[in-house]
Amino acid sequence: MSDLPLVQADRAVPPPAATTTTGGRGRRLRLLSGTDRVVIALMVLVPLLLVVSLVWFPALATVALSATDWDGIGPISEIEWVGGRNYSDVVQIYPPFVPAVQNNLLWLAALFVVATPFGMFLAVLLDKELRGTRFYQTALYLPVVLSLALIGFVWQLIYSRDQGLLNGVFGSNVDWYGDPDVNIWAVLVAAGWRHVGYIMLLYLAGLKGVDPSLREAAAVDGASETRAFFRVVFPVMRPINIIVLVVTVIESLRAFDLVWVINKGRNGLELLSALVTANVVGEASRIGFGSALATIMLVVSLVFITVYLATVMREDRR
Repeated sequence: MSDLPLVQADRAVPPPAATTTTGGRGRRLRLLSGTDRVVIALMVLVPLLLVVSLVWFPALATVALSATDWDGIGPISEIEWVGGRNYSDVVQIYPPFVPAVQNNLLWLAALFVVATPFGMFLAVLLDKELRGTRFYQTALYLPVVLSLALIGFVWQLIYSRDQGLLNGVFGSNVDWYGDPDVNIWAVLVAAGWRHVGYIMLLYLAGLKGVDPSLREAAAVDGASETRAFFRVVFPVMRPINIIVLVVTVIESLRAFDLVWVINKGRNGLELLSALVTANVVGEASRIGFGSALATIMLVVSLVFITVYLATVMREDRR
């Protein structure tokens, strides 16, 4: 008899609501309503359509047009397919191609060997929370906000042969932008000035995410600050290092604005991007030939982007 109230009490308790578990954690998942499904579908489809229409379709069209001799004027139905002739012409009978490749490699080396380490050094200094750190961050990052075309005009005030600051200080008469023997170096200084701020911000964000206990452990073991950075902190920032590498390569390939503003990528400032523009929208209007140059740039970029994505996915699996 004494057990009857307990039994009745147990019967009075409503059964638990059905739950759906994920990974055995017993988390309750709410069923999606029709509105939620429409919103999620739009959030997926709209960016997908934008990427396909603005990135993948032009890229695939460029690859297809690289096998034609289309000049951009005649109808598409009259396009003549020439296979790999454009690529062979680029390598064999197009004189600006080799200087452009050399300048792009020089651009990459200057950014990677000089500008990137300097940006990392500035990030390490600013990570120490020195007085005026906010001001220095803003001042150093300001060139990143500016376009390369505007940077070209700013440095024109410094490099001008007649009224430039540099010639005025040293009493020289060098045409920094016009002399083919020195203009590439002058442009690299201007491009590196912008690149330093970008790299500084990336490494500064990476340094803020490093566990302070790692530095404390290195200090307890007697490691100097420099040794602790290169042996402990720098390896921990491996994802940031991969991002910096990819960004530097892409920056060296997409370098265009600065040289185009100066002399449209001629007279010692040949770059692949400038050659693409000159052939596609320039006076020559050789869409097929310019598309072949663009495809070469696309393949080189995809190699480094693939390395970056593979590294990120490997880190996520861990």
